[in-house]
Amino acid sequence: MPPRDDSCPDGAVDDLLPPVSGAWRGGLDPVGRRRFVGLPGPVALENGASLPAVTVAYETWGRLDPAASNALLVLHALTGDSHAAGPAGPGHSGRGWWDAMIGPGRPIDTERYFVVCPNVLGGCQGTTGPSSTAADGRPWGSRWPEITIGDQVLVEALLADQLGIRRFAGVIGGSMGGMRALEWALRYPDRVARAVVVACGVAATAEQIALYSTQIAAITSDPGWCGGDYHHRPVGAGPHAGMGLARRMAQVSYRSERELAGRFGNRLQLDGRFAAQSYVEHHADKLVRRFDAGTYVTLTQAMMTQNVGRGRGGVAAALSACPVPMAVAGVDSDRLYPLYLQREIADAVRVPALAGGLAVIRSLYGHDAFLLETEQVTDVVREALEAPPVVPAEGPEQRVPE
Repeated sequence: MPPRDDSCPDGAVDDLLPPVSGAWRGGLDPVGRRRFVGLPGPVALENGASLPAVTVAYETWGRLDPAASNALLVLHALTGDSHAAGPAGPGHSGRGWWDAMIGPGRPIDTERYFVVCPNVLGGCQGTTGPSSTAADGRPWGSRWPEITIGDQVLVEALLADQLGIRRFAGVIGGSMGGMRALEWALRYPDRVARAVVVACGVAATAEQIALYSTQIAAITSDPGWCGGDYHHRPVGAGPHAGMGLARRMAQVSYRSERELAGRFGNRLQLDGRFAAQSYVEHHADKLVRRFDAGTYVTLTQAMMTQNVGRGRGGVAAALSACPVPMAVAGVDSDRLYPLYLQREIADAVRVPALAGGLAVIRSLYGHDAFLLETEQVTDVVREALEAPPVVPAEGPEQRVPE
């Protein structure tokens, strides 16, 4: 499948001032396909803090069967949201991020499965995060606590409880979504029949930490950041320049050098800018108009602190003890999450869900290939969903921690 045409036309510049935050605003912006669940609070976080109340925005496709046995949880990456499938429209700035994968007769077949995709804890598209209104009527802003991948998964488990889903037929995700799919399998093995983990690792590497911390610094050094309390400021006065720089760095890491060289080389446009320069500037401008800087910081920090071995005796012990059949896939040109990181997972899991072990997605598109290489990702998902499910261990029913 060819990549979406997301390069900027020669000379095209949006002269409108960017919003102070691109977060979805309840009561002001269209709801779109979102549904909402208010979780019973407080929600305890790994760092000892707690959130007094959490609202989760989510979308669903298909129907839940009477036994609640056909639910699939699909998890988005850093700047994704609950809109995994469907057209752009009121409330949704673009087509679903995995639209080619989800629907009737598609790889994630909504005539067979009930698909749930939540906006992550800390997000900015309807789920409680830094831009959300706290109990005192002001945005959380600088008061928002640090969260982890584990905290995000806890909230997703609480959402499943509210939806009447005791056990998922599968949990599927790529990049940050892959981290959460892996955490689901480790934390709640009795609630996951299968897991599909794509383009991520077991813990942040030194290079990832260096890159992510630099992106965070770009945002928090912007004068418009105001210590995280910028949501009251006027249009154009938010930390959009810092978030734009962070997105430019990220966008380079999401694609391979070979693809960028082939698409852009050192070609100059009619406006005097390099084509590759225009490309990253275009992505920066798009993001600041649909995302929140505080969410970018909090989710990036969660990825930086990811470590599946924490509290489990180390990575090897955690993976080898996991009874959930796990499909693991990586991209051969991924320089953000190189293939050796997925091999580490595939080599250590007790129950591989793919006959050939690690699935290698061959692509020029780098990390973004998990979104673009539909046919190859389809093969991974279909084989994983056909793998025999894990049989829950007998004994007292496990519940989500209060």
